[in-house]
Amino acid sequence: MALPIPLVPPVIRAVGADMVHSIRDNGQGAARYGTVPVPGRGFHLRAAERAGSNECFASGNTICVSPHVTAYEGYDPGMPDSPPPPVNLDLRLVQCFTVLAEHRHFGRAAAALHTTQPSLSRQIHRLEQQLGVRLLDRTPRGTELTEAGEIFLPLARTLLRSAAQAMARTRAAARPTRITIGYTTSLIVTSAVRELRHRHPDAEVRTVHLGWNEPRDALLDHRADAVVTRLPFRTGGLRVTVLHDEPRVLVVPLDHRLAGKESVTLDDIADEPLPRVSDPDWNAFWRIDPRPGGGPAPGGPLIDDVEDKAELVAAGQAVAIIPDGEHIGRLRPDLTTIPLEGVEPSQVVLATRADDRNRLVAAFRKIAEAHLRGPQ
Repeated sequence: MALPIPLVPPVIRAVGADMVHSIRDNGQGAARYGTVPVPGRGFHLRAAERAGSNECFASGNTICVSPHVTAYEGYDPGMPDSPPPPVNLDLRLVQCFTVLAEHRHFGRAAAALHTTQPSLSRQIHRLEQQLGVRLLDRTPRGTELTEAGEIFLPLARTLLRSAAQAMARTRAAARPTRITIGYTTSLIVTSAVRELRHRHPDAEVRTVHLGWNEPRDALLDHRADAVVTRLPFRTGGLRVTVLHDEPRVLVVPLDHRLAGKESVTLDDIADEPLPRVSDPDWNAFWRIDPRPGGGPAPGGPLIDDVEDKAELVAAGQAVAIIPDGEHIGRLRPDLTTIPLEGVEPSQVVLATRADDRNRLVAAFRKIAEAHLRGPQ
């Protein structure tokens, strides 16, 4: 089917059933386009081509485009769902591309992938051949993404995550006697895990310690099936069950002016620096920022890991607000804790994926509610 060939700009639009993105012409000739009605599909195919090729075929529910066609568009929101067209895309090559895009350097990316630079170059070239576009440019400053590469990168990461989730969920469905239980700093899950193993002796029950900012990603990436942790964190896509409250306390060095007091209020620490992290939700809750009157909390040192705050406090660079169950003051002889009055307690919760049907997850939730209720 021959298509008319008026020129179009070098960047054209490609529209799929659930995404919109741009693809730059590869420079190997003028781009040309044509519009073809696709029988039975409720939309038109718009094909952009390089000069010298005008092959595009549509028949029934199948669209066949020649290797020379660089993009297409034409989505009708009212069109019925249909099976996706066959895709020839090697996920191993996609993984190589995402690692290279992260490092922007073939040598470092090859080291991270435990391969050689020539091998990585060949794999990236194969991926570009499969996609029909150039993804990367080598420059004196290193490796840069082309416009097509910039578009493909977030889609590639989503594709890899979806593939990992598909594998994990399929395996979980085939082996419903496996569960991984995560927990964060100073939260003890031993009694609940023991009870789960006792009730399900044939189950494979694993535990894994997670960083303070890992619970959500660990659940969505299927590295954990249930996590005992503390709010706040983003809970979209999760089911969160509150297990118990924990009072918040102030931790200070032994020689601090407030050490030894029966309790303190926010007024007592109005000018005290408090550690900060990059997570605004964590800062809002654990720094109490803004303060009840609407003013900002005082500044403080930026830390990468909340566990670093103990060293800052011991050195006299800050004070910190922590959950009473964190035990910093009990584990370090140079620190002490003081009850903090007039603030809401923190909450220890059990988080799971909202759509998880693993019977062991449901069983652990009931056990956790009975066994992980906090100090009695």
